[in-house]
Amino acid sequence: MSERAAVLKVSDLTAGYGDLKVIFDVSVSAWAGSVTAVFGANGAGKTTLLSAIAGLVSVDRGTVLFNDADITKSSVHARSARGIGLVQEGKRVFKQRTVLENLLLGGYRLKRSERSAALDLAHDRFPILRDKSAMKAGALSGGQQQMLAIAQALMPGPQVLLLDEPSAGLAPIIVNDLLQSVERLKADGVAIVLVEQMVGKALTVADHVLALQAGRVVIDSSAAHVDETRLHAAYLGG
Repeated sequence: MSERAAVLKVSDLTAGYGDLKVIFDVSVSAWAGSVTAVFGANGAGKTTLLSAIAGLVSVDRGTVLFNDADITKSSVHARSARGIGLVQEGKRVFKQRTVLENLLLGGYRLKRSERSAALDLAHDRFPILRDKSAMKAGALSGGQQQMLAIAQALMPGPQVLLLDEPSAGLAPIIVNDLLQSVERLKADGVAIVLVEQMVGKALTVADHVLALQAGRVVIDSSAAHVDETRLHAAYLGG
């Protein structure tokens, strides 16, 4: 996809937590209407990479460009306002709030007319959330909570969506539903960076593949030409 301009372009990123560096010289891009899948064993640096892109983790070296603008030193709020959405691992919704309240909180920056349109779009993408609008989020199934977390992140209309292990703890049939949602988001033109543990399923929606091992890139390939033997070896830490 190098012939197309990337919405998100991360170059030579080194980041971590204080003196503990977790990723080293990592480069990754995301394009409108595509999925960049990031794989690696536990501790490879996948979540740290997404957190650094979102601004939750400080960058020691390297650059983060969003539509060619340098946002490396921008705050989490500023990155979100520009159009970067993050769905963290663990179905992070406000469990004591209703489904509707969760969605409205996701669109708190929007004007009233924009919020109404965003809510309609969320319900079109995830009809179950319309049906359960008045239910407490904590009473939803795990898959429904994950859908709500994604819908909440989409409320402001981000151009880039960072998804961290959306399938974690979910039954395979629910994972299939989530990946179908990812396909629909691709069709809507969203650029997606997907961290996923289910390699085979993620490859069905991926356009580009990145594999991390001990915080460094060991595979950077189009999904169509990725060496799956090498990919599985990287995932297993081999």
